[in-house]
Amino acid sequence: MPNSLSTTDITELRFPPSKLEALGHWTETGAPVTGAVPLDEQVITAHGDGRLRLFAADGSVQIIDAHDGVVLAMARETDTAVVTGGDDGRFLRVRVDGLVETLADFRGAWVDSVAAHEQTGRVACSVGRNVHVWRRGVSEPEHFEHPSTVGGIAFDPTGKRLAVAHYGGVTIWERGKRNWQQRKLAWAGSHIGVTWSPDGKFVVTIMQENALHGWRLRDRADMQMSGYPAKPRAMDWVGNLPVLATSGADQAIWWPFDSKSGPMDREPGRGASGGEQIVTAVRGLPGQPEVLAGFQDGAVLMSRTDDEAGDYVFRGSTGSEVTAIAVTGSAMRFLVGDAAGKIFWVNLEARYGQA
Repeated sequence: MPNSLSTTDITELRFPPSKLEALGHWTETGAPVTGAVPLDEQVITAHGDGRLRLFAADGSVQIIDAHDGVVLAMARETDTAVVTGGDDGRFLRVRVDGLVETLADFRGAWVDSVAAHEQTGRVACSVGRNVHVWRRGVSEPEHFEHPSTVGGIAFDPTGKRLAVAHYGGVTIWERGKRNWQQRKLAWAGSHIGVTWSPDGKFVVTIMQENALHGWRLRDRADMQMSGYPAKPRAMDWVGNLPVLATSGADQAIWWPFDSKSGPMDREPGRGASGGEQIVTAVRGLPGQPEVLAGFQDGAVLMSRTDDEAGDYVFRGSTGSEVTAIAVTGSAMRFLVGDAAGKIFWVNLEARYGQA
């Protein structure tokens, strides 16, 4: 098994290879992994060389040339397509058959946030302080300007509202019968990422100040979620209750959203302890109270959010920071990508004799 020790010294590696690794496959791409998105039972990865790589259920890999530079952002549009943004200024739709469609070219300005909503057919991207939104069947986008550079964008579960993070808080754009209406949620500081709760009742942002901040939308009540030793750049919704799992500490931190008050006046849960290593990526298993946490040293641990069961070593330490984790809808196929461009891909159906 090829291992790179580009970011962590061998004496600091904590976890030996797991038994699961014998069932998987390793791919050396030579380009840092910047994102990974499941498409049905396939996973597509984005890279620092501008390429996407599609890992099919049968283990084959398709390379798709997309951007002339780093792929900065990627989001699932449908089971057969993603939208991507790059430092070449292009906003693309990339299909699993290899077709690449340019939705917009901003002539070198970075396209660093993208979002899509399958049911409404809306796709969006941010460039500087502007957000551009396209709807199905209409070639010209709608444009929304904000007071500062956009840090992240996300459609709500209905696709009728778009949250835009920026300095000073979040702007919520809601589509009415004729036009979009804006609503501002203020909180001092720089907001560099945003997500909606699965029920659409809460918005949570990642802040530059090693913290999260949230709002309950019905009354704009604030939720301060602080105490991180590092920036919690990754977050994902886990389980049906649900909880919001995050990176940024020496173990995965998850905040409860199983009541109308969310995590207000409640302590977070935690699991998947990496010792002195910091969690850099998190991913929940579809419909299950389980989270995968990737670490600076390349290890990936699995932990349950609903009890105190011990952590399971999914992948041992490799020396390269985990930058992306993806799980397909069946929760049988997993992909881990890292900063050195290595990809670990495992099909658990093989273990149970179903592949």
